[in-house]
Amino acid sequence: MISTALTEMLGIRYPVIQAGMGPWNTDKLCVAAANAGALGVISTVGIGYFWTRPEEGAPKTPYEFLRAIIAKVAGETAERRGVFGANIPLAMEFKEQIEGLIKAVSDARREDEDVAARLKVIITSAGNPTPWGEVIKESGVLWFHVAPSVYHALKAQSAGADVVIASGREGGGHVAFEPIHTMVLLPAVIKAVDIPVVGAGGFCDGASLVAALALGAIGVQMGTRFIATRESDFHQLWKNKVVESSEMDTLVGISIFGPARYLKNEVAIRLHELLRGGFEQGYNEGVMLETKGIALSIEGGDPEWSIYFGGEVAGRIDGIAGVGELLEGIEAEAERIIASLQGNLKR
Repeated sequence: MISTALTEMLGIRYPVIQAGMGPWNTDKLCVAAANAGALGVISTVGIGYFWTRPEEGAPKTPYEFLRAIIAKVAGETAERRGVFGANIPLAMEFKEQIEGLIKAVSDARREDEDVAARLKVIITSAGNPTPWGEVIKESGVLWFHVAPSVYHALKAQSAGADVVIASGREGGGHVAFEPIHTMVLLPAVIKAVDIPVVGAGGFCDGASLVAALALGAIGVQMGTRFIATRESDFHQLWKNKVVESSEMDTLVGISIFGPARYLKNEVAIRLHELLRGGFEQGYNEGVMLETKGIALSIEGGDPEWSIYFGGEVAGRIDGIAGVGELLEGIEAEAERIIASLQGNLKR
């Protein structure tokens, strides 16, 4: 086993976080990741905008919707004592939903001791953490914040975050305007802050986990790698697209909360062109294309106009694995690499 400050902090086996990949559901993936020994994460963008739909019932508010999903995830992870959290973007475009979603986490923990023991983390991203520090800390969770630069990492630390997730621009989904990639960003953030750091962007296996640990991280967050798993909520077309893509098959284009990295298809090419023409100038058309593409990706519609978030790491993913199998393989490979390092050094 590879024990780090992350595994000890959360009571999980693997120093791995399953990324919250809104606006798509990650309920099934969260359950699978938590039950396998990683940190499972519920995505909330689709909940906040009602772009996704609950399997049962018809919640009238994002608060009710998230409460229903928390109850479902808690029930399906109870036997294995799985640990999970929720990802809540802090973007201005999402401000009407944020308070209700944080309250859903807080109330679920307050009303159920078992949930409080296992719903341990809120991960925030895509916005200013400062206004939300007090209300998040009051919920009793550990607070992780995703940062794409040293500046943003220091801001998260000042706001009271417990952990920074340093996310390089090669990652899939929402990325920063500035192209700072993981190999530079991660050690720079670790040097700059006094709180623990998790690496994100480009991680998919034992070798990349060892690299993150060698740089000083306490673990990794993976998104694209978890899309291509049997248990994930994503459509089979998307899973296949990850496996078929090379490291050259991604583009950064316009998205609702800023730039995002997409697996290359016709809509990604257009969103990339719009971004090159100016974010503000292309924003309205970009969000319209993204909204339509999200619906197509959920339904399994036209693969050229479906939105497929994905990182450059897709080029290193060559199969669709079970979540438990994936995590066991990551651990085994990491242990082999760590054990072999001394022998690889020439004296």
